[in-house]
Amino acid sequence: MTPPDALSSRQEAILRTIRDWIAETGESPSVRQMAPGRWPDTIDREAGLMAGKRKTNEAGSSNDLRADVLRVLGVLKVATADQIQRLASPHLTYRHTTKKTLAKQKEARTASHRAAANDLRRHGLALDGGRTRGGEEVRLLTKDGLAAAAIDLDREMEEMGGMPKSGGRSGAAHPMTVTETVLALIRPKPDLDLVVGEPAEAVAAARAAVDAPDGIGSLTSYATEVALPVKGTWKNPAIGSARADIVLTAPEAGVPLLFIEADNCTEEADLIAAKFDKYARFFQRQEKDTDNAEKPLWRTRWSAPASDEYERVHPPVLLVSHQVGKRPAKTQMARVADLTRHHWQGRWHNEHGYHSYDRCIPVVATTLDLLREHGPAGPAFWRFGRDHCQPLLEAIGNARQDAYLARSLKAAREEQRRREEEEAARRESWRPVCKDCRQKFTDDRWKAVEYTRDWSKRQSHPHLCEHCQTRTVTAKQQAEARAEEQARQEREQERLRQEAEEQAAAQKAGSWLSRFRT
Repeated sequence: MTPPDALSSRQEAILRTIRDWIAETGESPSVRQMAPGRWPDTIDREAGLMAGKRKTNEAGSSNDLRADVLRVLGVLKVATADQIQRLASPHLTYRHTTKKTLAKQKEARTASHRAAANDLRRHGLALDGGRTRGGEEVRLLTKDGLAAAAIDLDREMEEMGGMPKSGGRSGAAHPMTVTETVLALIRPKPDLDLVVGEPAEAVAAARAAVDAPDGIGSLTSYATEVALPVKGTWKNPAIGSARADIVLTAPEAGVPLLFIEADNCTEEADLIAAKFDKYARFFQRQEKDTDNAEKPLWRTRWSAPASDEYERVHPPVLLVSHQVGKRPAKTQMARVADLTRHHWQGRWHNEHGYHSYDRCIPVVATTLDLLREHGPAGPAFWRFGRDHCQPLLEAIGNARQDAYLARSLKAAREEQRRREEEEAARRESWRPVCKDCRQKFTDDRWKAVEYTRDWSKRQSHPHLCEHCQTRTVTAKQQAEARAEEQARQEREQERLRQEAEEQAAAQKAGSWLSRFRT
């Protein structure tokens, strides 16, 4: 009989072997396939322990893997196993690199997430959404799956967004662009501890990914298919409302709120420009908040820095073009810029040297290829109205205005400092001087000798500093004590003199009486 401790170690070995088999074949093996003739008692025992789990999750997926799939699909709505793996387990991208072909490498590194998606499908939480134009299977969540993902993401159902209309039935070109945009913005970094032992080239590639500039936010920083009601409610928006492909909220990265639109260069520029008309209507919609104050509707859902009193800039919108259709991406972006000029064009302040974007929408554009190459920190973003590309934070910002405000703030601080110095010098010229030692009063002493109606707080010698007042008061008290002592002594001497006189008188009287007796 195998000892319990040895049994445990063998079970772990079998589990590792099973995982490797699934990674290589994508199938769930039988016990005899995996280890024919090896440790029959241990294998049978292990098979019995796993029987219940296999009936529930026939593909053999773990809770963590199924949670990964739920979270990714809950945010992105549509994704392939490859995209789910790159977001949830980026270290797997650098494994199985010794396989002969890229297809076999991809099959091996996505096997565990494919198994998890298959188990979710058996539970009625996911379904197959067709295939992409490249032949990859697309995964979607059911209504129950979306509810389960909302719990895992700690979001209300109203915050989950809607499902894309086409899904994968027509090649899922647009949902794939949306998902790839999120991947390019996040730039998931692998855990180097999980690629130890892999070929040197794979480890070097993983390290290069870790050392590359960071992306923006994490998976939970994003939401897709978010309704932006121009009328109606968040849950039931009116016809004509906008629907943002992606909403990014990453204040820790300097992006409190960013709306993102994905374009496959298949639509007319006029149709894309019409979306910005809907955005403008949504941004202008006012609603009473819990404090009974009117504010933009979007501020009742998302947090953002308070707008300046004289300038109310709407949240920025990023347009990401992917060269899928026949229309050139650059031409498409330029055409959209011309058609939406009335939404984004600011007003030049010549005396201050910056553009004011009061009630304007900052619109930024890039291509998916540039975004993948440079990431958010690289010069991949063109702000409509500017003549060069910038990093995302600079593109959605207003550097000239920031510089002007910084100069103004610095000048105001300098002016305040100058006034404080003048006031301090003027006050110093009024500072009282002690009549005895000629030292200037301290602030506390000066405050103490100021006029007050409370007689208990008035100083005995307001023309003296605290030290001299203490010395004078002490000297006076000592003189008074000496005078009191001298007066006491004089009174005592007078008393003694009177007693002596009385005693002498008494003795004299006694002598006269003695004469009469004789």
